[in-house]
Amino acid sequence: MTDNGEFHYLPLQAEKLSVPVPRVERVTLTLADGRELSALRYGEGDPEVTLLHGAGLNAHTWDTTALLLGRPVLAIDLAGHGDSSWRTDADYSGRTLAPDVAQALREWTNRPQILVGQSLGGLTAAAVAAAHPELVDELIIVDITPGIDTSAGPSALRAFYEGPTDFATRDELVERAMSLGFGGSRPETERGVFLNTRVRPDGRIEWKHHFAHLAAAVLDSDAAHEATSRSGLHAGGWDDLAAVTAPLTLVRATRGFVSAADADELQRRVPAAHVVALDATHNVQETAPAALAELISAADLPV
Repeated sequence: MTDNGEFHYLPLQAEKLSVPVPRVERVTLTLADGRELSALRYGEGDPEVTLLHGAGLNAHTWDTTALLLGRPVLAIDLAGHGDSSWRTDADYSGRTLAPDVAQALREWTNRPQILVGQSLGGLTAAAVAAAHPELVDELIIVDITPGIDTSAGPSALRAFYEGPTDFATRDELVERAMSLGFGGSRPETERGVFLNTRVRPDGRIEWKHHFAHLAAAVLDSDAAHEATSRSGLHAGGWDDLAAVTAPLTLVRATRGFVSAADADELQRRVPAAHVVALDATHNVQETAPAALAELISAADLPV
């Protein structure tokens, strides 16, 4: 349990799922450049599955999935998110984030991982698997391809984060999120906001992740689009996926950002890839965690 009570939601989540509450701890790694990379470790023993979240999220987005998996799991806060340090160059492309993840896998795991990445985390995972095949036993990317159209769903995310960067109360953020169609029930949205914000010394509430602060700093939509593109939805993604030697699965959310045409393009470019469609929104780990956990559990682990 940390000072901000970040784990106090887990017992109720576990009770609703009829699963035991696993041992969970926050771990921190100091990188060569002095930045800190933070992560959550669930369960006993060495991690078998590593989870990478999407842009604007953090490791806690995987809580329900981790509970359902019931096996040792590592969920990493990507740079600029959660409790990990922000990058001074504001470069959050998948290829830029990948070395942090590779170092974390070497530090915190002792076997090739089932590496699962959603959205930005998916392209980061692909970059890791391409550059460091010895670290990845199987790759699962969730509702992302390098060919994704950023004019639809992602534009709604930009609109969400281009507002104020600080608020008087977390309730203000909950209301804003729900008014724009983000989150599920109010309790679920309240949990997500609590785990993705912090209280500043002046008492104001601010987002933990860097993206909201970057989006708010630009004054027109073209600049906002450029800033979001810099965050890594495309650069080098197809080359990385083509270089992956581990078994590759794309999870397409039927109510998410990846269209059937996007999935077809991935299979054309990477014929060995397997595509699974799930009835979910873009954040599959939150809206279809049981189906996603079942798919992850079906992956083979190295002996």
